Amino acid sequence: MSEAREEFAERVLSVVERIPVGRVMTYGDIAEFLQQGGPRGVGGVMAREGAAVAWWRVVRANGTLPAHLVIDAQEHWHLERTPLRRGIVDVEGARWWPDSDRLAAR
Repeated sequence: MSEAREEFAERVLSVVERIPVGRVMTYGDIAEFLQQGGPRGVGGVMAREGAAVAWWRVVRANGTLPAHLVIDAQEHWHLERTPLRRGIVDVEGARWWPDSDRLAAR
């Protein structure tokens, strides 16, 4: 893995580690916060390395996840009392945004 790609992955995972219980960010939110990578880039990091963090707290803009992750994610969402609507994350009710001062140095 290139140094730039590794650094981007570390930045993505650092943000994901800070998402509070019961809250979410979208792939696009993370890319926007980091000002790098775009939603697909964040999704790639999550696909390759997301098992090490609370991956169920990072969702698509419509509140869903890839089909193979939904059953496991729903268990976490219910345990964490993540706001849901019709079985998917209510992104507007659950969205979290990091305190930029804490993460600026990352």
